[in-house]
Amino acid sequence: MSTESYILTDTHTHIYYQAAAFKLDEHMSRCLEKGIDRLFLPNVDSASIPAVLDTVKAYPNNCFPMLGLHPCSVKENFKEELATIERALSETKVYAIGEIGLDLYWDKSTLQWQREAFRIQVGWAKALGLPIDIHCREAFDELFLLLEELKDDKLFGVLHCFTGNTEQAKKAVGLGFLLGIGGVVTFKNSGLDAVVKDIDLEHIVLETDAPYLAPVPYRGKENESSYLHYIAEKLADIKETDVAHIAQVTTANSKRVFGI
Repeated sequence: MSTESYILTDTHTHIYYQAAAFKLDEHMSRCLEKGIDRLFLPNVDSASIPAVLDTVKAYPNNCFPMLGLHPCSVKENFKEELATIERALSETKVYAIGEIGLDLYWDKSTLQWQREAFRIQVGWAKALGLPIDIHCREAFDELFLLLEELKDDKLFGVLHCFTGNTEQAKKAVGLGFLLGIGGVVTFKNSGLDAVVKDIDLEHIVLETDAPYLAPVPYRGKENESSYLHYIAEKLADIKETDVAHIAQVTTANSKRVFGI
């Protein structure tokens, strides 16, 4: 089926890393050829903000910014980092606060700082009426405790790069979050295909997390947003439908959560 008949949305990509390498136009051209017309860009710290905004300026009809402080960037100076990001938020239209969250894979010693940074940034999202885009690695129990604490009718968003089990997926959905499904769903023995099979498509959005976690057949290589169609094809197989339907529903979901 021609890609002219559908629009795919990459709800989480660091394609702006290509801006400095002068490869951005090539990457975007491959995206547009595959019907990937909408890309949401999370920064990771204050230093990455200019690249995000430059990419959005270059492709204003296709690229949409998020701003936040990644949990792996939460260090002793996190309050200064947050102050810089908050200033940027006052000067820039964004579509989510992110990526934010908890990461206990790389450094467990910063958990208290990560929690504090998360609470502060959720406060921004609620004040601005925005979704949050959550990074969670080996920290589901801690994350769900925080979300239960902060839950109200203003808390919503995407659990990016979801790789949990069915129980965790249903808990996230119950808390008002969509699941960001990426390349891991194509990995043999990941188990994520079985989880996705049990979750209604209305609770799912697609993402690449490029340049990380490239899907099969590019597993282990640098990822890019144009590979999103492999993820859509895998979901179509799991859900016993076609890519056009996957694109229609997941893009509609992305419009609902990001408001554009």
